[in-house]
Amino acid sequence: MSKILIIGTAYPYRGGIAAFNERLARQFQEEGDEVDVWTFTLQYPNFLFPGKTQYSTDTAPKYLNIKRVVNSVNPFNWLKVGRRINLGHYDKVVFAYWMSFFAPCYGFMARRIKTAQRIALVHNMMPHEGSLMDKLLTPYFVKSMDGFVALSQSVVGEVARFDKKGKPKAWAPHPIYDHYGPREPRETALQHLRLDAGCRYLLFFGLVRAYKGLDWLIEAFADERLAAFPLKLIVAGEFYDDKTPYLKKIQSLGLQDRIIVDDRFVPDGQVKDYFNAADIVVQPYKSATQSGVTQVAYHFEKPMLVTNVGGLDEIVPNGKVGYAVNPDPKSIADALVDFFANQREAEFVANIANEKQKYSWSRMSTTIKNVLK
Repeated sequence: MSKILIIGTAYPYRGGIAAFNERLARQFQEEGDEVDVWTFTLQYPNFLFPGKTQYSTDTAPKYLNIKRVVNSVNPFNWLKVGRRINLGHYDKVVFAYWMSFFAPCYGFMARRIKTAQRIALVHNMMPHEGSLMDKLLTPYFVKSMDGFVALSQSVVGEVARFDKKGKPKAWAPHPIYDHYGPREPRETALQHLRLDAGCRYLLFFGLVRAYKGLDWLIEAFADERLAAFPLKLIVAGEFYDDKTPYLKKIQSLGLQDRIIVDDRFVPDGQVKDYFNAADIVVQPYKSATQSGVTQVAYHFEKPMLVTNVGGLDEIVPNGKVGYAVNPDPKSIADALVDFFANQREAEFVANIANEKQKYSWSRMSTTIKNVLK
């Protein structure tokens, strides 16, 4: 049994990485480890946060020891937290890292740790929309770690660019998000969402940012070949970019009646309805490392369309559980036409049931425990 501390976002903060940290903590618990999760008293200053709120509207996760401890911008707090970690006699401290904003905070605290292994769990080494500050801050964090676990092979390569000492690195694919509820009949989900059962649905899910390629998907959806099918596109997620250009594109292409825009952060309890209602989940990203959305789709056994950027095609084998296509509207449209014209859903769903076995939480926990052995 190990005593493990996870430092990163968690309840009452919302989002995919918070969900990841909470689910990882439960996995360690199931394996008999003692686990604490320390999240932020201040995660981002409000003026830096692009969304409507940083906080979850869901209830607190049960049976997890989550404490709000870390102030991301206060060096005096970092010093105090570093001392507190040493007093806790942890075996491993896992820093959940996804953007360089946290590099000073994490790096400072890690340098105060005297007894525990310092492991970086890296979702993104460099952000999708990077800046000079990312290049300046990231090395400070990397130098403070003993080892690294990434969620895709492409991120391992990014870590290696900053690690000049050849520290241990490993990767384990993003595990399946299996905490959003069960698979349910499509008809039930459609009733909950008040959607027409006579239509088929594409789902674009999650926060809307420029790199996620929603503009490409809208252009692809305007392909006249798709107009022959009773299709609608659901865009379910809060816009972190200006929504106006997307709405203007929808209007200029005459798609107002075929695209449903739900501009909000979808609470955990409602996620299952969107995935159970969808025929295919579409992620037309312009850049990526990996994506939690694919792992929600795997849980609900939904075919996927991704672009072959970053590590997405590592997770979605082309022609087996969906499509990994070139990042452009024409390739996206071609794949969607093939899916509906050739009725590929049953074939893909059958393959997903086998493919999803690769993405266990035990594989992730074992990789974290063994990276420094």
